[in-house]
Amino acid sequence: MKWFIPSLLAAALVPSALGQSAPAAGSPASAKPARATIAGIVTKEPGSEPVKKALIELIAENQTEGGDYTAVSGPDGSFRMEGILPGRYRLFVERTGYVEHRNRRSGADGRVLTLSPGQEVTDLQIRLQASAVVRGRVTDEDGDPMAGAEVSVLRQTYASGRSRWEQAGADRTNDLGEYRVANLAAGTYFVSVNPPPDFGNLIASSGAEPEVRSASPDKPALTYQTTFYPGTADRSQAAPIQVKSGDEFPVNFSLAPSPTLSIAGAVVNLPPGASAVIMLQSRDFNLTLNGADVRKDGTFVIRDVAPGSYTITASVENGAPGMMARQALQIAGNNVDDVRLAPQPGAWLHGRVRLENSAGNTKFDPTQFLLNLKSSDGDDDVLSMSLSGAGFSPLVRVNPDGTFEWKGVPPGNYFVQLSNSTSGGANWYLRSESVDGRDLSSQGIPVSGGVVPVDLLLSPNGAVVDGIVSDAVAGGSTASSAEADGMPGNDSLASASAAGAPPALADAIVVAVPDARWRVLSNRYFTTVSDQTGRFTLRGLPPGDYTLYAWESLDGEAYLNPDFLKTCEGQGTALHVSEGDHRSLRLTAIPSSDSP
Repeated sequence: MKWFIPSLLAAALVPSALGQSAPAAGSPASAKPARATIAGIVTKEPGSEPVKKALIELIAENQTEGGDYTAVSGPDGSFRMEGILPGRYRLFVERTGYVEHRNRRSGADGRVLTLSPGQEVTDLQIRLQASAVVRGRVTDEDGDPMAGAEVSVLRQTYASGRSRWEQAGADRTNDLGEYRVANLAAGTYFVSVNPPPDFGNLIASSGAEPEVRSASPDKPALTYQTTFYPGTADRSQAAPIQVKSGDEFPVNFSLAPSPTLSIAGAVVNLPPGASAVIMLQSRDFNLTLNGADVRKDGTFVIRDVAPGSYTITASVENGAPGMMARQALQIAGNNVDDVRLAPQPGAWLHGRVRLENSAGNTKFDPTQFLLNLKSSDGDDDVLSMSLSGAGFSPLVRVNPDGTFEWKGVPPGNYFVQLSNSTSGGANWYLRSESVDGRDLSSQGIPVSGGVVPVDLLLSPNGAVVDGIVSDAVAGGSTASSAEADGMPGNDSLASASAAGAPPALADAIVVAVPDARWRVLSNRYFTTVSDQTGRFTLRGLPPGDYTLYAWESLDGEAYLNPDFLKTCEGQGTALHVSEGDHRSLRLTAIPSSDSP
Protein backbone atom coordinates (compact mmCIF):
# COMPACT_ATOMS: atom_id res chain seq x y z
CA MET A 1 0.00 0.00 0.00
CA LYS A 2 1.35 3.42 -0.93
CA TRP A 3 0.66 6.11 1.66
CA PHE A 4 2.36 9.32 2.69
CA ILE A 5 2.61 10.54 6.30
CA PRO A 6 2.61 14.31 5.70
CA SER A 7 0.25 14.54 2.73
CA LEU A 8 -2.35 11.81 3.10
CA LEU A 9 -5.28 14.12 3.67
CA ALA A 10 -4.26 16.57 0.97
CA ALA A 11 -3.73 13.89 -1.63
CA ALA A 12 -7.08 12.31 -0.83
CA LEU A 13 -9.03 15.08 -2.55
CA VAL A 14 -6.60 16.00 -5.34
CA PRO A 15 -6.64 14.06 -8.62
CA SER A 16 -3.39 12.69 -9.99
CA ALA A 17 -2.27 11.78 -13.48
CA LEU A 18 -0.07 8.87 -14.44
CA GLY A 19 2.87 9.81 -16.57
CA GLN A 20 4.60 13.12 -16.95
CA SER A 21 2.61 16.07 -15.66
CA ALA A 22 2.33 19.41 -17.42
CA PRO A 23 2.05 22.93 -15.96
CA ALA A 24 -1.39 24.42 -15.50
CA ALA A 25 -3.04 25.69 -18.64
CA GLY A 26 -2.44 29.35 -19.37
CA SER A 27 0.80 29.68 -17.38
CA PRO A 28 3.48 31.64 -19.24
CA ALA A 29 6.45 29.75 -20.63
CA SER A 30 8.79 31.83 -18.48
CA ALA A 31 7.04 30.50 -15.37
CA LYS A 32 7.74 26.87 -16.19
CA PRO A 33 10.16 25.41 -13.62
CA ALA A 34 13.22 23.59 -14.90
CA ARG A 35 12.58 19.87 -14.90
CA ALA A 36 14.57 17.27 -12.97
CA THR A 37 15.93 13.87 -14.02
CA ILE A 38 16.53 10.67 -12.10
CA ALA A 39 18.31 7.52 -13.27
CA GLY A 40 19.73 4.43 -11.70
CA ILE A 41 19.92 0.66 -11.71
CA VAL A 42 17.90 -2.16 -10.15
CA THR A 43 19.91 -5.16 -8.94
CA LYS A 44 19.31 -8.36 -7.05
CA GLU A 45 21.04 -9.08 -3.79
CA PRO A 46 23.14 -10.93 -2.99
CA GLY A 47 25.21 -10.90 -6.17
CA SER A 48 24.29 -7.54 -7.81
CA GLU A 49 22.62 -9.28 -10.76
CA PRO A 50 20.57 -6.79 -12.87
CA VAL A 51 16.79 -7.04 -12.54
CA LYS A 52 14.82 -6.29 -15.69
CA LYS A 53 11.11 -5.45 -16.00
CA ALA A 54 10.97 -3.83 -12.56
CA LEU A 55 8.29 -1.12 -12.39
CA ILE A 56 9.59 2.13 -10.90
CA GLU A 57 6.94 4.65 -9.79
CA LEU A 58 7.69 8.22 -8.70
CA ILE A 59 4.67 9.77 -6.94
CA ALA A 60 4.49 13.37 -5.74
CA GLU A 61 3.58 13.84 -2.09
CA ASN A 62 1.81 17.09 -3.02
CA GLN A 63 -0.25 16.39 -6.13
CA THR A 64 -0.96 20.10 -6.67
CA GLU A 65 2.72 20.82 -7.20
CA GLY A 66 4.20 17.63 -8.65
CA GLY A 67 3.18 14.74 -10.85
CA ASP A 68 3.43 10.97 -11.12
CA TYR A 69 6.02 9.23 -13.32
CA THR A 70 6.82 5.64 -14.24
CA ALA A 71 9.66 3.69 -15.82
CA VAL A 72 10.58 0.05 -16.39
CA SER A 73 14.10 -1.27 -15.90
CA GLY A 74 15.85 -2.57 -19.02
CA PRO A 75 17.79 -5.82 -19.57
CA ASP A 76 20.79 -4.29 -17.76
CA GLY A 77 18.60 -3.17 -14.84
CA SER A 78 18.90 0.53 -15.71
CA PHE A 79 16.06 3.07 -15.78
CA ARG A 80 15.67 6.80 -16.40
CA MET A 81 12.93 9.40 -15.84
CA GLU A 82 13.10 12.88 -17.35
CA GLY A 83 10.96 16.03 -17.27
CA ILE A 84 10.10 15.74 -13.58
CA LEU A 85 8.53 18.72 -11.85
CA PRO A 86 10.56 19.82 -8.80
CA GLY A 87 9.22 18.69 -5.45
CA ARG A 88 9.21 15.94 -2.87
CA TYR A 89 8.40 12.42 -4.08
CA ARG A 90 8.06 8.80 -3.01
CA LEU A 91 9.85 6.21 -5.14
CA PHE A 92 8.38 2.70 -5.28
CA VAL A 93 9.73 -0.38 -7.02
CA GLU A 94 7.63 -3.43 -7.86
CA ARG A 95 8.74 -6.76 -9.30
CA THR A 96 6.91 -10.04 -8.76
CA GLY A 97 8.87 -12.27 -6.41
CA TYR A 98 11.01 -9.44 -5.02
CA VAL A 99 10.87 -6.77 -2.34
CA GLU A 100 13.08 -3.73 -1.90
CA HIS A 101 15.28 -3.80 1.16
CA ARG A 102 17.50 -0.95 2.29
CA ASN A 103 18.98 0.28 5.54
CA ARG A 104 17.73 -2.93 7.17
CA ARG A 105 14.09 -1.97 6.51
CA SER A 106 11.39 -2.84 4.01
CA GLY A 107 10.73 -0.59 1.03
CA ALA A 108 6.95 -0.99 1.19
CA ASP A 109 6.44 2.67 2.11
CA GLY A 110 8.78 3.99 -0.59
CA ARG A 111 11.95 6.01 -0.40
CA VAL A 112 11.83 9.81 -0.32
CA LEU A 113 13.45 11.99 -3.01
CA THR A 114 13.58 15.79 -2.96
CA LEU A 115 14.20 17.20 -6.45
CA SER A 116 15.14 20.81 -7.14
CA PRO A 117 14.72 22.59 -10.50
CA GLY A 118 17.11 21.17 -13.10
CA GLN A 119 18.57 18.60 -10.68
CA GLU A 120 19.92 15.31 -12.04
CA VAL A 121 20.09 12.33 -9.70
CA THR A 122 21.75 9.66 -11.81
CA ASP A 123 23.22 7.22 -9.29
CA LEU A 124 20.18 5.65 -7.63
CA GLN A 125 20.93 2.11 -6.47
CA ILE A 126 17.80 0.00 -5.94
CA ARG A 127 18.51 -3.39 -4.43
CA LEU A 128 15.87 -6.11 -4.43
CA GLN A 129 15.81 -9.30 -2.43
CA ALA A 130 13.81 -12.42 -3.12
CA SER A 131 10.55 -12.26 -1.21
CA ALA A 132 9.56 -14.86 1.35
CA VAL A 133 6.65 -17.30 1.13
CA VAL A 134 4.50 -18.86 3.84
CA ARG A 135 2.79 -22.00 2.60
CA GLY A 136 1.03 -25.02 4.02
CA ARG A 137 -2.14 -27.03 4.32
CA VAL A 138 -5.34 -26.78 6.38
CA THR A 139 -7.18 -29.98 7.37
CA ASP A 140 -10.06 -30.90 9.65
CA GLU A 141 -9.94 -33.18 12.67
CA ASP A 142 -10.00 -36.26 10.42
CA GLY A 143 -7.11 -35.08 8.28
CA ASP A 144 -9.35 -34.21 5.32
CA PRO A 145 -8.54 -31.04 3.35
CA MET A 146 -10.49 -27.92 4.30
CA ALA A 147 -11.18 -25.88 1.18
CA GLY A 148 -12.11 -22.20 1.28
CA ALA A 149 -10.34 -21.40 4.56
CA GLU A 150 -8.60 -18.02 4.62
CA VAL A 151 -5.02 -17.99 5.89
CA SER A 152 -3.64 -14.58 6.91
CA VAL A 153 -0.04 -13.61 7.54
CA LEU A 154 -0.11 -10.81 10.12
CA ARG A 155 2.35 -8.16 11.25
CA GLN A 156 2.06 -6.65 14.72
CA THR A 157 2.07 -2.86 14.68
CA TYR A 158 0.85 0.12 16.66
CA ALA A 159 -1.76 2.48 15.23
CA SER A 160 -4.62 4.70 16.41
CA GLY A 161 -3.38 4.52 19.97
CA ARG A 162 -3.24 0.75 20.40
CA SER A 163 -1.39 -2.39 19.40
CA ARG A 164 -2.89 -4.03 16.32
CA TRP A 165 -2.20 -6.72 13.80
CA GLU A 166 -2.28 -5.74 10.14
CA GLN A 167 -2.49 -8.16 7.26
CA ALA A 168 0.72 -8.53 5.23
CA GLY A 169 -0.77 -11.16 2.91
CA ALA A 170 -3.52 -13.76 2.65
CA ASP A 171 -4.74 -16.67 0.55
CA ARG A 172 -7.67 -19.12 0.48
CA THR A 173 -7.09 -22.84 0.51
CA ASN A 174 -7.82 -24.83 -2.65
CA ASP A 175 -9.64 -28.15 -2.92
CA LEU A 176 -6.55 -29.89 -1.49
CA GLY A 177 -6.52 -27.58 1.52
CA GLU A 178 -3.33 -25.92 0.28
CA TYR A 179 -2.46 -22.22 0.42
CA ARG A 180 0.50 -20.02 -0.49
CA VAL A 181 1.10 -16.43 0.69
CA ALA A 182 3.90 -14.85 -1.37
CA ASN A 183 5.73 -11.50 -1.73
CA LEU A 184 6.54 -11.14 1.96
CA ALA A 185 9.46 -9.07 3.18
CA ALA A 186 11.83 -10.73 5.63
CA GLY A 187 10.63 -10.22 9.18
CA THR A 188 8.52 -11.48 12.06
CA TYR A 189 4.91 -12.53 11.46
CA PHE A 190 1.96 -14.30 13.00
CA VAL A 191 -0.26 -16.68 11.01
CA SER A 192 -3.98 -17.31 11.46
CA VAL A 193 -6.65 -19.31 9.64
CA ASN A 194 -10.34 -18.45 9.42
CA PRO A 195 -12.54 -21.48 8.65
CA PRO A 196 -14.87 -21.44 5.62
CA PRO A 197 -18.24 -19.69 6.12
CA ASP A 198 -20.65 -21.56 8.39
CA PHE A 199 -23.94 -21.37 6.50
CA GLY A 200 -25.79 -22.69 9.50
CA ASN A 201 -24.63 -19.63 11.41
CA LEU A 202 -25.87 -17.32 8.64
CA ILE A 203 -29.33 -18.95 8.76
CA ALA A 204 -29.41 -18.67 12.54
CA SER A 205 -28.45 -15.01 12.45
CA SER A 206 -31.34 -14.25 10.11
CA GLY A 207 -33.84 -15.58 12.62
CA ALA A 208 -34.55 -19.09 11.30
CA GLU A 209 -33.01 -21.08 14.14
CA PRO A 210 -32.09 -24.54 12.80
CA GLU A 211 -32.19 -27.55 15.06
CA VAL A 212 -28.46 -28.17 14.78
CA ARG A 213 -27.71 -24.79 16.41
CA SER A 214 -30.10 -25.15 19.37
CA ALA A 215 -27.57 -26.25 21.94
CA SER A 216 -28.28 -26.52 25.65
CA PRO A 217 -25.93 -25.25 28.36
CA ASP A 218 -24.88 -28.85 28.97
CA LYS A 219 -24.09 -29.33 25.27
CA PRO A 220 -22.69 -26.08 23.88
CA ALA A 221 -22.63 -25.66 20.12
CA LEU A 222 -19.40 -26.69 18.43
CA THR A 223 -17.84 -24.98 15.46
CA TYR A 224 -14.51 -24.37 13.75
CA GLN A 225 -12.92 -21.19 15.03
CA THR A 226 -10.22 -18.77 13.98
CA THR A 227 -6.97 -20.47 14.91
CA PHE A 228 -3.49 -19.00 15.35
CA TYR A 229 -0.22 -20.78 14.75
CA PRO A 230 0.82 -23.14 16.30
CA GLY A 231 -2.81 -24.18 16.98
CA THR A 232 -4.60 -21.97 19.49
CA ALA A 233 -7.81 -19.93 19.46
CA ASP A 234 -6.30 -17.57 22.04
CA ARG A 235 -4.56 -14.68 20.30
CA SER A 236 -2.29 -14.09 23.29
CA GLN A 237 -0.88 -17.61 22.85
CA ALA A 238 0.00 -17.15 19.17
CA ALA A 239 3.65 -17.88 18.36
CA PRO A 240 5.60 -15.68 15.92
CA ILE A 241 7.50 -17.02 12.95
CA GLN A 242 10.70 -15.50 11.58
CA VAL A 243 11.09 -15.59 7.80
CA LYS A 244 14.18 -14.66 5.79
CA SER A 245 14.63 -13.51 2.22
CA GLY A 246 13.82 -16.34 -0.19
CA ASP A 247 12.34 -18.57 2.54
CA GLU A 248 9.41 -20.93 1.96
CA PHE A 249 8.20 -21.29 5.51
CA PRO A 250 5.76 -24.21 6.13
CA VAL A 251 2.80 -23.59 8.45
CA ASN A 252 0.12 -26.30 8.65
CA PHE A 253 -3.16 -26.24 10.57
CA SER A 254 -5.44 -29.02 11.78
CA LEU A 255 -8.78 -27.59 12.88
CA ALA A 256 -11.17 -29.30 15.27
CA PRO A 257 -14.62 -28.10 16.37
CA SER A 258 -14.67 -26.43 19.76
CA PRO A 259 -17.31 -24.70 21.90
CA THR A 260 -18.35 -21.43 20.32
CA LEU A 261 -18.87 -18.09 22.03
CA SER A 262 -21.74 -15.81 21.16
CA ILE A 263 -22.95 -12.26 21.73
CA ALA A 264 -26.69 -11.74 22.19
CA GLY A 265 -28.70 -8.64 22.88
CA ALA A 266 -31.30 -6.25 21.56
CA VAL A 267 -31.58 -2.97 19.69
CA VAL A 268 -34.12 -0.72 21.41
CA ASN A 269 -35.97 2.53 20.66
CA LEU A 270 -35.93 2.13 16.89
CA PRO A 271 -38.05 4.66 14.96
CA PRO A 272 -41.31 3.24 13.52
CA GLY A 273 -40.67 1.28 10.34
CA ALA A 274 -36.89 1.39 10.78
CA SER A 275 -34.54 -1.56 10.92
CA ALA A 276 -30.99 -1.92 12.19
CA VAL A 277 -27.81 -3.69 11.13
CA ILE A 278 -25.31 -5.05 13.62
CA MET A 279 -21.57 -5.08 12.97
CA LEU A 280 -18.86 -6.55 15.18
CA GLN A 281 -15.42 -5.13 14.56
CA SER A 282 -12.16 -6.26 16.06
CA ARG A 283 -10.12 -3.61 17.81
CA ASP A 284 -7.14 -5.97 17.65
CA PHE A 285 -7.15 -6.46 13.87
CA ASN A 286 -8.99 -3.41 12.50
CA LEU A 287 -11.27 -5.81 10.61
CA THR A 288 -15.00 -6.51 10.48
CA LEU A 289 -15.11 -10.13 11.60
CA ASN A 290 -18.77 -10.88 12.03
CA GLY A 291 -22.24 -9.39 12.06
CA ALA A 292 -25.91 -10.18 12.44
CA ASP A 293 -29.27 -9.00 11.26
CA VAL A 294 -31.74 -7.75 13.81
CA ARG A 295 -34.99 -9.71 14.17
CA LYS A 296 -38.37 -8.00 14.16
CA ASP A 297 -38.43 -7.91 17.96
CA GLY A 298 -35.04 -6.16 18.01
CA THR A 299 -33.03 -9.13 19.25
CA PHE A 300 -29.87 -10.45 17.61
CA VAL A 301 -27.24 -13.16 18.07
CA ILE A 302 -23.66 -13.12 16.78
CA ARG A 303 -22.13 -16.58 16.84
CA ASP A 304 -18.65 -18.05 16.55
CA VAL A 305 -16.90 -15.15 18.28
CA ALA A 306 -13.28 -15.62 19.28
CA PRO A 307 -11.92 -14.09 22.49
CA GLY A 308 -10.67 -10.52 22.03
CA SER A 309 -11.47 -6.83 22.12
CA TYR A 310 -14.36 -5.59 19.95
CA THR A 311 -16.62 -2.68 19.14
CA ILE A 312 -20.23 -3.59 18.39
CA THR A 313 -22.32 -1.10 16.44
CA ALA A 314 -26.00 -0.85 15.52
CA SER A 315 -26.72 1.36 12.50
CA VAL A 316 -30.29 2.33 11.63
CA GLU A 317 -31.65 1.76 8.13
CA ASN A 318 -34.91 3.08 6.67
CA GLY A 319 -35.10 5.66 9.42
CA ALA A 320 -33.46 8.87 10.59
CA PRO A 321 -30.04 9.16 8.88
CA GLY A 322 -26.93 8.91 11.02
CA MET A 323 -28.55 7.05 13.93
CA MET A 324 -26.07 4.73 15.57
CA ALA A 325 -25.14 3.04 18.84
CA ARG A 326 -21.78 1.54 19.68
CA GLN A 327 -20.30 -0.23 22.64
CA ALA A 328 -16.90 -1.69 23.52
CA LEU A 329 -16.84 -5.37 24.44
CA GLN A 330 -14.14 -7.58 25.89
CA ILE A 331 -14.82 -11.25 25.14
CA ALA A 332 -13.05 -13.81 27.32
CA GLY A 333 -14.28 -17.37 27.91
CA ASN A 334 -18.02 -16.81 28.35
CA ASN A 335 -20.97 -15.83 26.20
CA VAL A 336 -22.27 -12.26 26.41
CA ASP A 337 -26.07 -12.26 26.62
CA ASP A 338 -27.20 -8.81 27.72
CA VAL A 339 -25.98 -6.26 25.18
CA ARG A 340 -28.42 -3.36 24.88
CA LEU A 341 -27.97 -0.89 22.03
CA ALA A 342 -30.06 2.28 21.77
CA PRO A 343 -29.24 4.17 18.54
CA GLN A 344 -29.20 7.94 18.83
CA PRO A 345 -29.29 10.59 16.09
CA GLY A 346 -25.90 11.91 15.09
CA ALA A 347 -24.86 15.41 16.06
CA TRP A 348 -24.38 18.39 13.76
CA LEU A 349 -20.96 19.93 14.24
CA HIS A 350 -20.58 23.20 12.40
CA GLY A 351 -18.63 26.40 12.63
CA ARG A 352 -16.17 28.73 11.00
CA VAL A 353 -12.41 28.87 10.55
CA ARG A 354 -10.95 32.20 11.69
CA LEU A 355 -7.53 33.73 11.21
CA GLU A 356 -5.91 35.23 14.29
CA ASN A 357 -5.53 39.01 14.31
CA SER A 358 -1.73 38.92 14.38
CA ALA A 359 -1.60 37.25 10.96
CA GLY A 360 -1.35 40.64 9.24
CA ASN A 361 -1.42 40.45 5.45
CA THR A 362 -1.04 36.66 5.27
CA LYS A 363 -2.92 35.31 2.27
CA PHE A 364 -5.87 33.31 3.57
CA ASP A 365 -7.80 31.00 1.26
CA PRO A 366 -10.10 28.86 3.43
CA THR A 367 -10.61 26.29 0.65
CA GLN A 368 -6.96 25.21 0.91
CA PHE A 369 -7.71 23.54 4.24
CA LEU A 370 -9.01 20.05 4.95
CA LEU A 371 -10.40 19.16 8.35
CA ASN A 372 -10.38 15.61 9.67
CA LEU A 373 -12.59 14.73 12.64
CA LYS A 374 -10.73 12.08 14.63
CA SER A 375 -12.00 9.99 17.51
CA SER A 376 -9.87 10.41 20.64
CA ASP A 377 -10.37 6.72 21.53
CA GLY A 378 -8.85 5.53 18.25
CA ASP A 379 -12.11 4.19 16.75
CA ASP A 380 -11.81 6.11 13.47
CA ASP A 381 -11.75 2.97 11.35
CA VAL A 382 -14.73 1.53 13.18
CA LEU A 383 -16.70 4.71 12.52
CA SER A 384 -15.72 4.88 8.85
CA MET A 385 -16.81 1.31 8.18
CA SER A 386 -20.00 1.58 10.24
CA LEU A 387 -21.17 4.84 8.68
CA SER A 388 -19.85 4.52 5.13
CA GLY A 389 -23.42 4.51 3.84
CA ALA A 390 -24.98 6.83 6.41
CA GLY A 391 -23.79 10.14 5.01
CA PHE A 392 -21.06 10.76 7.60
CA SER A 393 -17.54 11.51 6.44
CA PRO A 394 -14.80 12.55 8.88
CA LEU A 395 -12.95 14.48 6.14
CA VAL A 396 -14.33 17.84 4.93
CA ARG A 397 -12.99 20.80 3.00
CA VAL A 398 -13.53 24.32 4.35
CA ASN A 399 -15.95 26.43 2.29
CA PRO A 400 -14.90 29.73 0.64
CA ASP A 401 -16.58 31.71 3.44
CA GLY A 402 -14.65 29.76 6.08
CA THR A 403 -17.58 27.60 7.22
CA PHE A 404 -17.53 23.83 7.66
CA GLU A 405 -19.82 21.13 8.99
CA TRP A 406 -20.09 17.46 9.88
CA LYS A 407 -23.52 15.83 9.87
CA GLY A 408 -24.55 12.66 11.66
CA VAL A 409 -21.58 12.56 14.03
CA PRO A 410 -21.95 9.58 16.42
CA PRO A 411 -21.59 10.08 20.19
CA GLY A 412 -17.98 10.21 21.34
CA ASN A 413 -15.03 12.49 21.98
CA TYR A 414 -13.27 14.10 19.01
CA PHE A 415 -10.52 16.47 18.01
CA VAL A 416 -9.96 18.26 14.71
CA GLN A 417 -6.89 17.60 12.59
CA LEU A 418 -5.81 20.33 10.16
CA SER A 419 -4.26 19.65 6.76
CA ASN A 420 -3.14 22.28 4.25
CA SER A 421 -3.61 21.05 0.67
CA THR A 422 -1.21 23.63 -0.81
CA SER A 423 2.10 25.04 0.39
CA GLY A 424 1.06 28.72 0.30
CA GLY A 425 4.24 29.82 2.07
CA ALA A 426 2.66 29.81 5.56
CA ASN A 427 3.19 27.24 8.32
CA TRP A 428 -0.39 26.86 9.48
CA TYR A 429 -1.42 25.26 12.72
CA LEU A 430 -4.64 25.01 14.70
CA ARG A 431 -4.28 27.44 17.59
CA SER A 432 -7.53 26.55 19.35
CA GLU A 433 -10.72 24.46 19.10
CA SER A 434 -13.51 26.15 21.03
CA VAL A 435 -17.13 25.25 21.82
CA ASP A 436 -19.27 28.00 23.36
CA GLY A 437 -16.11 30.00 24.10
CA ARG A 438 -14.32 27.16 25.88
CA ASP A 439 -11.00 25.98 24.41
CA LEU A 440 -11.10 22.17 24.21
CA SER A 441 -7.85 21.68 22.27
CA SER A 442 -6.19 19.60 24.98
CA GLN A 443 -9.17 17.39 25.89
CA GLY A 444 -11.25 16.97 22.76
CA ILE A 445 -14.82 17.90 21.83
CA PRO A 446 -17.52 15.84 23.61
CA VAL A 447 -20.40 14.88 21.32
CA SER A 448 -23.69 13.37 22.48
CA GLY A 449 -26.15 14.55 19.83
CA GLY A 450 -27.77 17.86 19.03
CA VAL A 451 -25.96 20.90 17.63
CA VAL A 452 -22.33 21.58 18.52
CA PRO A 453 -20.96 24.99 17.42
CA VAL A 454 -17.20 24.78 16.86
CA ASP A 455 -14.85 27.74 16.43
CA LEU A 456 -11.40 27.06 14.93
CA LEU A 457 -8.65 29.66 15.23
CA LEU A 458 -5.74 29.29 12.80
CA SER A 459 -2.27 30.76 12.87
CA PRO A 460 0.18 30.89 9.91
CA ASN A 461 3.15 31.17 12.27
CA GLY A 462 3.80 27.61 13.31
CA ALA A 463 7.40 26.70 14.05
CA VAL A 464 9.67 25.00 11.50
CA VAL A 465 12.23 22.40 12.50
CA ASP A 466 14.62 21.02 9.89
CA GLY A 467 18.01 19.37 9.71
CA ILE A 468 19.90 16.19 8.87
CA VAL A 469 19.64 12.65 10.21
CA SER A 470 22.95 10.85 10.74
CA ASP A 471 23.46 7.09 10.61
CA ALA A 472 24.45 5.78 14.04
CA VAL A 473 25.47 2.35 12.72
CA ALA A 474 27.88 3.94 10.24
CA GLY A 475 29.81 5.73 12.90
CA GLY A 476 27.65 8.13 14.91
CA SER A 477 26.50 7.97 18.49
CA THR A 478 23.20 6.31 19.38
CA ALA A 479 22.00 9.54 20.98
CA SER A 480 20.66 12.49 19.00
CA SER A 481 22.98 15.46 18.86
CA ALA A 482 22.18 18.93 20.12
CA GLU A 483 21.09 21.82 17.96
CA ALA A 484 23.56 22.44 15.14
CA ASP A 485 24.99 25.70 13.85
CA GLY A 486 25.90 26.11 10.19
CA MET A 487 23.68 23.30 8.97
CA PRO A 488 24.80 22.09 5.51
CA GLY A 489 22.58 22.77 2.49
CA ASN A 490 20.95 20.34 0.08
CA ASP A 491 24.27 19.00 -1.19
CA SER A 492 25.23 18.09 2.34
CA LEU A 493 26.59 14.57 2.10
CA ALA A 494 30.03 15.41 0.79
CA SER A 495 30.49 18.50 2.94
CA ALA A 496 29.31 16.71 6.07
CA SER A 497 31.66 13.80 5.46
CA ALA A 498 34.54 16.15 4.76
CA ALA A 499 33.91 17.89 8.06
CA GLY A 500 34.13 14.57 9.91
CA ALA A 501 30.40 14.25 10.60
CA PRO A 502 28.83 10.77 10.38
CA PRO A 503 27.12 9.93 7.08
CA ALA A 504 23.59 11.17 6.54
CA LEU A 505 20.78 8.62 6.55
CA ALA A 506 18.00 8.56 3.98
CA ASP A 507 14.48 7.29 4.75
CA ALA A 508 14.72 7.76 8.51
CA ILE A 509 11.44 8.36 10.34
CA VAL A 510 11.54 11.67 12.23
CA VAL A 511 8.93 12.43 14.89
CA ALA A 512 8.39 15.47 17.11
CA VAL A 513 6.78 14.04 20.25
CA PRO A 514 4.87 16.64 22.34
CA ASP A 515 5.17 17.05 26.08
CA ALA A 516 3.19 14.80 28.40
CA ARG A 517 -0.10 16.72 28.52
CA TRP A 518 -0.56 16.53 24.73
CA ARG A 519 0.49 12.92 24.17
CA VAL A 520 -3.07 11.56 24.27
CA LEU A 521 -3.83 13.47 21.05
CA SER A 522 -2.25 11.99 17.92
CA ASN A 523 -2.62 15.30 16.02
CA ARG A 524 0.06 16.83 18.27
CA TYR A 525 2.71 14.45 16.91
CA PHE A 526 4.51 15.66 13.78
CA THR A 527 6.16 13.14 11.48
CA THR A 528 8.21 13.09 8.30
CA VAL A 529 10.86 11.03 6.51
CA SER A 530 14.37 12.12 5.58
CA ASP A 531 15.13 12.43 1.85
CA GLN A 532 18.06 11.07 -0.19
CA THR A 533 20.44 13.58 1.43
CA GLY A 534 19.27 12.81 4.96
CA ARG A 535 17.40 16.12 5.24
CA PHE A 536 14.03 16.52 6.93
CA THR A 537 11.57 19.36 7.55
CA LEU A 538 8.67 19.59 10.00
CA ARG A 539 6.29 22.53 9.54
CA GLY A 540 3.45 24.07 11.47
CA LEU A 541 4.43 23.03 14.99
CA PRO A 542 2.39 24.81 17.69
CA PRO A 543 4.48 26.57 20.34
CA GLY A 544 5.57 24.25 23.11
CA ASP A 545 8.02 21.59 24.23
CA TYR A 546 8.90 18.57 22.10
CA THR A 547 11.34 15.70 21.97
CA LEU A 548 12.63 14.94 18.49
CA TYR A 549 13.45 11.35 17.60
CA ALA A 550 14.82 9.78 14.43
CA TRP A 551 14.40 6.05 13.85
CA GLU A 552 16.08 3.99 11.20
CA SER A 553 12.83 2.04 10.90
CA LEU A 554 9.57 1.92 12.81
CA ASP A 555 6.53 -0.35 12.93
CA GLY A 556 3.39 1.69 12.26
CA GLU A 557 2.77 4.48 14.74
CA ALA A 558 4.79 2.91 17.55
CA TYR A 559 5.71 6.37 18.81
CA LEU A 560 2.12 6.71 20.10
CA ASN A 561 2.81 3.86 22.53
CA PRO A 562 4.06 5.22 25.90
CA ASP A 563 5.80 1.91 26.67
CA PHE A 564 7.72 2.10 23.40
CA LEU A 565 8.82 5.69 24.06
CA LYS A 566 10.19 4.64 27.45
CA THR A 567 12.64 2.34 25.66
CA CYS A 568 13.94 5.36 23.73
CA GLU A 569 14.56 7.65 26.70
CA GLY A 570 17.82 9.55 26.40
CA GLN A 571 17.97 9.05 22.63
CA GLY A 572 15.90 12.08 21.63
CA THR A 573 16.60 15.80 21.48
CA ALA A 574 14.56 18.11 23.72
CA LEU A 575 13.42 21.29 22.01
CA HIS A 576 11.25 24.29 22.89
CA VAL A 577 9.76 26.30 20.03
CA SER A 578 7.94 29.60 20.06
CA GLU A 579 5.60 31.13 17.50
CA GLY A 580 7.39 31.53 14.16
CA ASP A 581 10.62 29.82 15.25
CA HIS A 582 12.92 28.14 12.70
CA ARG A 583 15.31 25.65 14.29
CA SER A 584 17.90 23.39 12.65
CA LEU A 585 19.12 20.15 14.20
CA ARG A 586 21.34 17.21 13.48
CA LEU A 587 19.73 14.01 14.74
CA THR A 588 21.30 10.58 15.05
CA ALA A 589 18.99 7.73 14.08
CA ILE A 590 18.07 5.10 16.63
CA PRO A 591 19.05 1.76 15.04
CA SER A 592 16.38 -0.84 14.37
CA SER A 593 16.33 -3.83 16.70
CA ASP A 594 17.73 -6.13 13.99
CA SER A 595 20.70 -3.89 13.15
CA PRO A 596 24.07 -5.63 13.26
